[in-house]
Amino acid sequence: MKLSILDRITLLGILPPTEGNYITFKILAQLKTDLSFSEIELKELNIHEADGRIYWDKSIDKEIEVGDKAKEIICDSLKKLDEAGKINEQNVSLYERFI
Repeated sequence: MKLSILDRITLLGILPPTEGNYITFKILAQLKTDLSFSEIELKELNIHEADGRIYWDKSIDKEIEVGDKAKEIICDSLKKLDEAGKINEQNVSLYERFI
């Protein structure tokens, strides 16, 4: 699945803590690793934080493999946001894509 920089940052912010049974732990840890930014990406895209916000100069999508269990974890996180009334401009496109 192709994910933008904003998608990746948003997902990293809404995923639950890396814990659970062994399978969930491993899948969630790998998903967070895949969504994270390498040093090369940070430098090439000039991803930086200022005034509590994250900025970047170029926007490129990254292909991230999202298996069934990872998708289930993402969907659960997005459903919890919806139930809490916390769907916003930043996460609505992910909600529409996964739910």
